Amino acid sequence: MTALPALGFDFGTTNSVAALAGDGGSELVRLAGPERGDPVFRSALCFWQDEAERGGLGVAAGPWAIAEYLDFPEGSRFLQSFKSVAASASFEHAIVFERRLRFEELGRTFLALMAARAEGALAGGARRVVVGRPVEYAGSRPDPALARQRYDAMFAGFGAEVYYVYEPLGAAFSYATRIAEPATVLVADFGGGTSDFSVVRIEAPGAVRRCSPLAHAGVGIAGDRFDQRIVEHLILPLLGKGGSYRSFDKVLDIPAGWFADFSDWSRLALMRNRKTLAELEKLRRAALDPQAIGRMIAVIEGELGYQLYHAVGALKRALSAEEAAHFHFEGGDLAIEADVTRGEFEAWIAPDMARIEAAVDRALALAGMDAQAIDRVFLTGGTSLTPRVRRLFEARFGGERIAAGGELTSIAHGLALIGCQEDVSAWAA
Repeated sequence: MTALPALGFDFGTTNSVAALAGDGGSELVRLAGPERGDPVFRSALCFWQDEAERGGLGVAAGPWAIAEYLDFPEGSRFLQSFKSVAASASFEHAIVFERRLRFEELGRTFLALMAARAEGALAGGARRVVVGRPVEYAGSRPDPALARQRYDAMFAGFGAEVYYVYEPLGAAFSYATRIAEPATVLVADFGGGTSDFSVVRIEAPGAVRRCSPLAHAGVGIAGDRFDQRIVEHLILPLLGKGGSYRSFDKVLDIPAGWFADFSDWSRLALMRNRKTLAELEKLRRAALDPQAIGRMIAVIEGELGYQLYHAVGALKRALSAEEAAHFHFEGGDLAIEADVTRGEFEAWIAPDMARIEAAVDRALALAGMDAQAIDRVFLTGGTSLTPRVRRLFEARFGGERIAAGGELTSIAHGLALIGCQEDVSAWAA
């Protein structure tokens, strides 16, 4: 290990976490919040017009972004889950109050504001920075080379050697600190945008090489996709999904792209721009049910994405604890009350769970192993708390082999430990 600190950075779709490590082990960096300090920092930005600020835009990040937005929602632009577009060639920039901001600009702004809340802990001095990356990026046609280019530009400001390591491998290093016996471990990391799996051999403490990766697999599906399923079934039918519009003498289906963008947290706020709203208004005038499209416009213009996200998240969390829960959302001339059972929710996400299980199969196949060869399964990431996700692994591996903990912090903790290894490149993706 090196005496100089190593920084592990888990830049997540929903939350971001940093940890510092040196000879004394790895410690999470606590970040100031409006009410209390917390190592978990929401991966969100809020912009507002302010002539006193450079460029005429004020900006806040993390829980401060949420607080600013809640104070003045209609005068704000609230962006979340923007990591989801890191590997998307179709995403060129976000339009924020007529300014065009590239991914790397959003990322650098977020990092600078997060560092400002760390009371100097992220101000520099780390010899190495180890950044987590998904095994497979989110999106229909993810471009890993483009994501790497954008990440390089985003993290260049740290002024240190930057390495990229698969996120579940970081979690494996964290889990290794909790066990004393050698084990072959399947690490399953379920975040907001991706589900990633690593098969790792963990040796006994004191081994020259404690963790050796054997195989990796992933899929661009996780918590945000589960959110989309809720939006698809409870919200979009009231916003015109499945409806039609008139074009000259023809009646055509409303393009599905509008609804795909609306249900994607990384894109919903970006729909509030002059061009998109003009196109939606044109669609509203031609729609057979103009009120439905009007409700969509009202939600977008009212900047109600966060309220919608909050309502969807509340339902999802409630269904993790109970067999049934009540959904409530109100805003922009749209009011929805619905009772949802866990069984209904699990039926909605069934296609996604099938793809997640296929990714687990790929990881095992690449490692040349079957389920019996896995000694332990370590579940991490917020979406790992979903009962249907946990049942998948209990059925495949048995409940006695399942371990969990540090769902939001294990990756950053382990990435910092990797930064203390003599040759970090041995674990780099």
